[in-house]
Amino acid sequence: MASVDRSVVALALLVVMAVALLKLSHAVVYKVGDSAGWTIIGNIDYKQWAATKTFKVGDVVRFEYNAQFHNVMRVTHVMYRACNASAPLATYTTGNDSINITTKGHHFFFCGVPGHCQAGQKVDINVLRISETAPTPPPSGLTPPAVPAVGVPAPSPSNAFSLKAPKGSYSKLGLAIAAFAVLISSGFH
Repeated sequence: MASVDRSVVALALLVVMAVALLKLSHAVVYKVGDSAGWTIIGNIDYKQWAATKTFKVGDVVRFEYNAQFHNVMRVTHVMYRACNASAPLATYTTGNDSINITTKGHHFFFCGVPGHCQAGQKVDINVLRISETAPTPPPSGLTPPAVPAVGVPAPSPSNAFSLKAPKGSYSKLGLAIAAFAVLISSGFH
């Protein structure tokens, strides 16, 4: 009976590891401001930058900046609109801050250095709900006309990189998990 319970535990552990791997494999890291980073130099339009991205739960937004002149504050919508830095939800000051997006909805950030938010150094990271990002099916009985994609390149996230594993890594991970499972199950007989 004890070996059955341990086998179930080992199987449950494998399932948890597989789910964690799947979540990680779809995450994207976005550098805020792309090559310009987090700055007031160059009139970066962070609203436009964010509008070109499709943020998802699990993604990471990375703020790169000179920590002597900038910071990152996570704030409420009211604080964001007013550039009110008096009581941020969180403050980041390393100059290379990676923030995991763990919930849907708006995530508001700005630089808390006086005048920087007012100068446009603020960004709204909006993670849409699935129903907002899914294409709407055509009315029943109607099919949309076919539009050829001749000469039109597929869009790609600018300066974003995926955490997807390279080819072959899944098979190596699968072998490692299987070896772990055999090791666990053989040690519990």
